[in-house]
Amino acid sequence: MNEAVVGMAPSAIRRFTALARATPGCISLALGEPELDTPAPIKAAAAAALAAGQTHYPPNVGFDFLRKAIVKKERGRGLRYDYDETIVTIGATEGLYAAMMAVLEPGDEVLLPTPAFGLYASIAALCRAKVVTVPTEGDGFQLRRDRLRAACGPRTKLMILTSPNNPTGCVYTRESLEAAADVARETGSFVLCDDVYADIAFGDCPGFAASFPHLREQVIVVNSFSKPYAMTGWRMGWVMAQREVMAQIAKVHQFTVVSAPSFAQWGCAEALEQDVSDVRESYRRRRDLVYRRLTEAGLEVKLPQGAFYAFPSIARFGMSSEEFCRRLIEEGGVALVPGSFFWAEGYARLSYCCSEDQLAEGLDRIGRFVERL
Repeated sequence: MNEAVVGMAPSAIRRFTALARATPGCISLALGEPELDTPAPIKAAAAAALAAGQTHYPPNVGFDFLRKAIVKKERGRGLRYDYDETIVTIGATEGLYAAMMAVLEPGDEVLLPTPAFGLYASIAALCRAKVVTVPTEGDGFQLRRDRLRAACGPRTKLMILTSPNNPTGCVYTRESLEAAADVARETGSFVLCDDVYADIAFGDCPGFAASFPHLREQVIVVNSFSKPYAMTGWRMGWVMAQREVMAQIAKVHQFTVVSAPSFAQWGCAEALEQDVSDVRESYRRRRDLVYRRLTEAGLEVKLPQGAFYAFPSIARFGMSSEEFCRRLIEEGGVALVPGSFFWAEGYARLSYCCSEDQLAEGLDRIGRFVERL
């Protein structure tokens, strides 16, 4: 068997989600999946495409009409890519896989500011690359030039940036992005921008690719329809990169999945026409509630600036984050995700993309559990 696969553990987040489901009455604030259904116009567009016979192979990289619609949307964020520098993928996950497989060779190193989503390390392991973590907890979850430089080595090939961030909800400041740009310029490394939460930012959210066009040949942008449009089950996303880089990513995409489903692409084009401001504001309201209630419970937490996660510190309770979260499920009836799953022991991730009623009850239970501790 492939040693890289054998040595890989299944998703720890899914493990805790399964534990929550197996616990009667438990409220799960663990999984980052919007509780909303996909908007009706998006579903109608895909259904109409099915009815019209859009059931055959599409172009490997996606239909031109959707790639051009993606380019139009991203130009609103300041990205300057053409449609032939864009491919439609099976969600952001496949986009990340195709991008990393295209640029990484065995022994290469990946700079990963932490806390971070565990998927990046799993893909790096499949590529036989090594992840070098760069902790940010002591810096307010922001990037520091000296820490990034200290983590670089002769095999540094890729840096991964996620802003708004999963799991912290932080947004990288312009100073943080400048630090990353300086290091990328000095090392010549690629910068992989996971922008899946870009439409769920509650204020200024500078994008790396738009901020540093002179690094265009080194930047790869991954995005998804899943979060802002409540399309997690559709598994649709995209990748954008400089033309020569994209040619290599497209090969991995083609030989891994062939293409994204044809009829779904019509639904995706309709999604790009939707206004997500109401969705964003609903998350802002929930963010405010979560921040207030966690603070009232005596938990130290930074105010999230985007995505739909809060990342409170639980270090003062003198137990590991996994023990805290397991006890919270068993004794409090609420599921969070241990910070150790994100390389951040002493924290727990709370997802507030569930219904507002569930969220309010879950926060009540957390407050009572913490008070007992």
